[in-house]
Amino acid sequence: MNHSRQQTVETDAGTARVTWYEAPDPRLVLAVGHGAGGGVEARDLVALAAAVPAHGVTVALVEQPWRVAGRKLAPAPKTLDTGWRGLWPALARPGLPVISGGRSAGARVACRTAAELGARAVLALSFPLHPPGKPEKSRAEELLGAGVPTLVVQGGNDPFGKPAEFPAGPYELTGIPGGDHGFAVPKRAPLTQDEALAQLTEAVVKWTGSLE
Repeated sequence: MNHSRQQTVETDAGTARVTWYEAPDPRLVLAVGHGAGGGVEARDLVALAAAVPAHGVTVALVEQPWRVAGRKLAPAPKTLDTGWRGLWPALARPGLPVISGGRSAGARVACRTAAELGARAVLALSFPLHPPGKPEKSRAEELLGAGVPTLVVQGGNDPFGKPAEFPAGPYELTGIPGGDHGFAVPKRAPLTQDEALAQLTEAVVKWTGSLE
């Protein structure tokens, strides 16, 4: 997998970084942000960057300013949204709709800002429906309020919300059997780690194909 290029973008929250994986003949851009506990080296983001460009979707892996600056803790949601808004003009290309995406905290950012930024759709990876062990503290409103076509990809054993816990709504949901919040699967799982990631990327490829 080749990095086509890296780009730094100044935002009101600081300097962000975008790593582009170009599709040969793009029809969409998929911009994906990371979570609060890691960066764009997350296994699901790496898998998407490797697999999706061959299907006409340029992938932009977005590092929020706090990660670029080397800080360990993510800032408040409002600051994450500010960083994402500031990046958006750099993601938009003439004639190419942008899918706003992210994993975990990044998925929440994508949902909160999608309608305002004019995103074509939202990809929510490991959406943190609630804090572990606290299902009463639901964040379903953010997901339900995205206002654009949305795909949720969720690990079957995600402590932040298993697929069966999600409310009915105007979105699609794909479960990855045995996957945790980072889509890691245990050795006893019904599918291997490679198979789990292939299932994830295939779901995203199929869904992006429906967004013509």
